Amino acid sequence: MARAGGKPKRALRTPAAAFTVSAPHGARIRDRLRLSGRDAEVLRIVGEYLGGLARADLADRVRIGTVAATQNRRAARKRALTRVSSSRWAGAITRASEDQYQLSLRCLLDERTSLRRAVSKIRQRAGVPCGQRVAGVRGYSSQAERAQKQRRLRVLPGRMAEVEARIEAGHPAIVVGGRRLVKTRHNLTAAGLTSKQWREQGDARRMFLTADGESGAPYGNYTITVDPADGTLASWSCVKTALPTPSELAAAGARLLAVDLNAGHLAACVVDVHGNPVGEPVTLPTDLTGPASRRDGRLRAAITELVDLARANGCDGLAIENLGFGDARSTGRETMGRGKRGKAFRRTVAGLPTARFRERLRSMAHHRGLVVVAVDPAYTSRWGRRYWQAALQEQSKTTLVTGHHAAAVAIGRRALGHGTRRRPGVTAHDQRIVVRRATGQTAPRPTAHGTTSPPRTTGAPHEGRKTCWDRSERFARVPASQDRSGRQPASPGDGDSPNSGQYR
Repeated sequence: MARAGGKPKRALRTPAAAFTVSAPHGARIRDRLRLSGRDAEVLRIVGEYLGGLARADLADRVRIGTVAATQNRRAARKRALTRVSSSRWAGAITRASEDQYQLSLRCLLDERTSLRRAVSKIRQRAGVPCGQRVAGVRGYSSQAERAQKQRRLRVLPGRMAEVEARIEAGHPAIVVGGRRLVKTRHNLTAAGLTSKQWREQGDARRMFLTADGESGAPYGNYTITVDPADGTLASWSCVKTALPTPSELAAAGARLLAVDLNAGHLAACVVDVHGNPVGEPVTLPTDLTGPASRRDGRLRAAITELVDLARANGCDGLAIENLGFGDARSTGRETMGRGKRGKAFRRTVAGLPTARFRERLRSMAHHRGLVVVAVDPAYTSRWGRRYWQAALQEQSKTTLVTGHHAAAVAIGRRALGHGTRRRPGVTAHDQRIVVRRATGQTAPRPTAHGTTSPPRTTGAPHEGRKTCWDRSERFARVPASQDRSGRQPASPGDGDSPNSGQYR
């Protein structure tokens, strides 16, 4: 399909169906142990010893490569580790090795996808003259930028070949303790560390002190058993419950708190079962700057306010977007802009805690009896601003409504199965003066089909108190009104139409 100017119109993407985010199956607590000098030395020795066993088992798992779960020789590796440690430590080590291998392999596959998209995007833009746009593809702004991208295009195939070889062999590169720690070794002055301090950090990160929980074991497991009455650590598992689907929530008349995640704040709005916004929209600031512990604490505080707001408004759950920015991050600056503006935008996208926000929200909402519904983020901001921002501003007399609040309404409607776009002529500027249908329009009015009523002719009255005029007729026959003087206005005759006799 082409537009008037000859530019092809891009087809709209079909949004995916909404789904209920699964409840957490367990919990993990991180805390600092207050130990005596002798106990700290014992833990250090055990951690270093088990860390050596864990690194050796991980190397064995990488050498096995990509095989089925029944062929990874985990039982044999566990028996070998049990001889030099214990059965529980061996189970924890082999399970951690398998998880680390699978995570590294997924990262390798994601890197291959990212390289392929970058190569494809650079080739498309390099084939367009500088400063021009052909078939929706924009060329580079200058010859210097185009030459730089062409040099990068000669480097990317080599990286892709290396990644392909690792995937084919099933040998991802894994650095125990983190690759950042290895790079810091060559820049000790910039990191403000001495060689001894770096060695201490490396030894601490390469330790292994992990014990998996066991079903039926009191207060965690029999390797690390902690009594919560003493105020110490604990681990437990949650009972698996079947959460309602979005269609079941809509059928039960549920009310949702729709949330739009943005850089620096959360925009929320309560949506009823018909998809109509209720009450005033809310903005919750989130300053996610500083150390990781500070960012996590501020995010938890914002989620706590969201959960309290949902409970105060009688909501049965929360609706969020299933954000990840995977496609945008894979191609990076090729699709997210260049220069200062593009760098600021990429930094903003990278700073959005999409995965952490969803994990924190589903855990905290579950313990308060709320469900979390995730929806496809396609066109929520665009259609929210176009169809709902003005209507929200008319409803909200004291709150400045932004496009993010309108996007929250679109998110809530999509979570309940309603359309995001609002049909024209539904809402009125003042419901006290003009009576119209609600904005939800969840159930279309049934129309008569077949021969359920007698045939109608032009100008003939109908049993349903309607009159069918000519197809081009725009007026409907209304009862005669009485003016203030008490005189009846002149009405057209039986053979006259109410539009000055144009049609006779």
